[in-house]
Amino acid sequence: MPDWLLYNGSRRTHDGIDRLPPPPPWRAFDGGPVLPIPSGGSGNEHQATTYRPSDDAVQQVNAALYLRRPLLVTGVPGTGKSTLAYAVAHELGLGPVLHWPITSRTTLRDGLYQYDPLTRLYAAGRDDAPREEDIGRYIRLGPLGTALLPYERPRVLLVDEIDKSDIDLPNDLLTIFEKGEYELPELSRRADPSAEVMTADGPGSRVTVTAGTVRCRAFPLVLMTSNGEREFPPAFLRRCVTVELRQPSGEAELSAIVREHLGALADQSDDLVRRFFERSTSGTLATDQLLNAVYLCRHADTDDRRALADRIMPYLTGPIDDD
Repeated sequence: MPDWLLYNGSRRTHDGIDRLPPPPPWRAFDGGPVLPIPSGGSGNEHQATTYRPSDDAVQQVNAALYLRRPLLVTGVPGTGKSTLAYAVAHELGLGPVLHWPITSRTTLRDGLYQYDPLTRLYAAGRDDAPREEDIGRYIRLGPLGTALLPYERPRVLLVDEIDKSDIDLPNDLLTIFEKGEYELPELSRRADPSAEVMTADGPGSRVTVTAGTVRCRAFPLVLMTSNGEREFPPAFLRRCVTVELRQPSGEAELSAIVREHLGALADQSDDLVRRFFERSTSGTLATDQLLNAVYLCRHADTDDRRALADRIMPYLTGPIDDD
């Protein structure tokens, strides 16, 4: 692999991120005080250590890291779009992946933070309520809001299925990605606009926000996945690095993936791999369907592995054959 690659797809944790050069002048951020990356793995170690990225995916991940730009990852279901985020976080030691699943009702505010005014109002009315209220107890940063904290290294943010979003969300994200910061009005309007708030890293994880504003230091590696259910505005695409993940191109490549995931359970699975490719000519199948079929056929007491595998590998799109 060329020396410029920080993420190389080796699946072994290393300190390559330390070689990341300063950002382009137009992508430099100066948030603080600087925070260390939370300890712990990526959050999905099996997927991270068995994922086999394509050369194109490796190149584009590194381009996104260098340019401090979001990475838009497209491809049919089962090509490993979401898994790529965990693989990068594991290899570069960037801590737990911050996962933001998108639906048609998701708004930008959902990703930035949540404020619970009702609980705050209830607490203020109690007889034993403290005179100096801790407003931070009622604010929790979302995955996007947490990723934009001033970490010393980039966090990995997985924006899952961005193509399912409301039509306005991609454009709303552009402003946040360009500025690298956001305001918490509930804090900024106070006489003391500082508070210790909760983050998306789980119970007990809190950080201090000053001046009612969060500004990043190391721009996060934002991986946005799309199944191609919609087109995106040109302004959005212009600010993204893009990569399309494809299904394995041959039986040997797919067999290697099965062995990575299942080890000895993958022995004598060549017939199921061949059947997967036969059926894939009539409709869309996903690699994880084959993994399920291989695992089940190794444990099920049946003489007709082919029929069982076909039931576990229904088509995602396209016609279903009759055999």
